Amino acid sequence: MGKLYDRIDGRLRTFIEQAMVFFVATAPLAGDGHVNLSPKGRAGTLVVLDEKTVAFLDFGGSHAETIAHLRENGRITLMWCAFTGPPKIVRVHGTGEPVFRDDPRFPELLARFAPDADGPGLRAIIVVAALRISDTCGYAVPFMEYTGERDTHARYFGRKTDEEFAAYCAAKEHNPVSIDGLPALPLPLPPR
Repeated sequence: MGKLYDRIDGRLRTFIEQAMVFFVATAPLAGDGHVNLSPKGRAGTLVVLDEKTVAFLDFGGSHAETIAHLRENGRITLMWCAFTGPPKIVRVHGTGEPVFRDDPRFPELLARFAPDADGPGLRAIIVVAALRISDTCGYAVPFMEYTGERDTHARYFGRKTDEEFAAYCAAKEHNPVSIDGLPALPLPLPPR
């Protein structure tokens, strides 16, 4: 049976921080807008800031749907699944905010992550304030084996200067605006 929690306690924190992958869901306010669901990984790119707040690093790619939806309405859900050990699914429903590279809070927040978590192509830090924290059984989630990190993203963006990365972001159709036309990544991308 599922359970509600008033905070991210030690046991939940351990489960969240040890997960190798998590999922992020956001949606625009428009009923005909596109719901976005994104897998996230890269070791060390998510931290529990306190018992009601988590944050994750947002790296560059061809879209910026999460950022666009958060800028419009702030609604976000994060989900973690146990792929080994006892079955469990944890969800944090909350409000999220993208903290961009030129925000005075950016360096302080970035310092909360492991030093090797920062990498090429970092656009923002997403901070999520939990409004509802719950778990469910996860009996139907399959067992899956973690075999290692993919380094393709880091290698690709690691070959670009910050100026080249900013140009990449500006050139992608769905970085400045979402697929529904909502403002997404502010351009020009602030330098690091």
